[in-house]
Amino acid sequence: MTEGGGREGPYLSTPVFAAGLVVITATVAALDILSGTAVRLFPLLIFLPAIIAGLGTVRQTAVASVWVVLVAAGITTYLGGELDDNLLAGGFTAIFGALAVLGCRYRVRREEEVRRLRSAASVLQRLIVRPLPLGTADVVVDGLYQPVQEEPMVGGDMYEVAVSPQGTRVLIADVQGKGLPAIGTALAVLGSFREAAYREETLNGVVEALENSVVRQNTFAATTGEPERLVTALLLDIGTGLEVEAVDCGHIAPYMIHGGVARQVSLGEPSVPLGVAALTTEPRTSTRFVFPPGATLVLCTDGVTEARDPAGDFYPLAERLRAWAPDPPGRLAQALGADVRAFTGTDPRDDIAIVTLRRRQVQDDGPRDTRTTS
Repeated sequence: MTEGGGREGPYLSTPVFAAGLVVITATVAALDILSGTAVRLFPLLIFLPAIIAGLGTVRQTAVASVWVVLVAAGITTYLGGELDDNLLAGGFTAIFGALAVLGCRYRVRREEEVRRLRSAASVLQRLIVRPLPLGTADVVVDGLYQPVQEEPMVGGDMYEVAVSPQGTRVLIADVQGKGLPAIGTALAVLGSFREAAYREETLNGVVEALENSVVRQNTFAATTGEPERLVTALLLDIGTGLEVEAVDCGHIAPYMIHGGVARQVSLGEPSVPLGVAALTTEPRTSTRFVFPPGATLVLCTDGVTEARDPAGDFYPLAERLRAWAPDPPGRLAQALGADVRAFTGTDPRDDIAIVTLRRRQVQDDGPRDTRTTS
């Protein structure tokens, strides 16, 4: 329903509001008139505008307040009573009604402010990621990005695709924590990736640039009292050869669909997430795997793998992909996102990012850089 000031919100519908007002008033009035007792119930109607103020619009609250004043005046006139007492009761009813209207107006304004903040956070997140689908010389990229609308719950899920002299470089990552500070870290990582993906000759050089970016962001966060954050990430380097180079920084390994079969790609033991490389002496290493023509890679964040149904069971991603492998949907990412929402049966409690990469049919098995360590 639209509020009197043009606001949209989950308010009482007009039929529900009108029916409730009439039923409650008629019940109280009938009990008062028919009971004939000395204890009157109609003064309880003074609380009706306050109830409407917590659920309805300002206009509905004002209507309820005027209605209660008129009903109270009619009942007291019918039942008789001292004029001074009737005027006093009517005055209190009118005052409580006016306070209910003011309270409702304040509530509606606060809700509108919260909605604007949520919308701004969602728009900011959508500006972070590249619109899909898009195509490069190596792959056709499609994807889905569904940010959470509630500001305290928004996360730092992200993806990016960059065309470099070495080939198509892909990033999917997830910042630890929630809220707008997580988006700030995501922006820092994305900015660093967009520059380093084109500048660095090796994929490990790109990873090193991202590591430094997260460390600098954490140093700045410490000066402002914000907690330090780590970032799980998966980076791919896809060129004209059949092999793909990958560096897994604590992220979910990709799934491959090819020849009617879906399987998770084995990337070995993942490296530590971005931002904590100083805590280990082991260098990050890259892995290579075959990505044949016509095959599709599916990358996602934990908003997919950790989604739960009402019974608390996790979303069976591998099972779903195996079922779709013989005949994948036209836009696999969108179908997967819709299936996750149907599985949970509610609005997502975490951001969802899904990227699909379909290898083009024509390939040139040219030489590739074989360096694998930082």
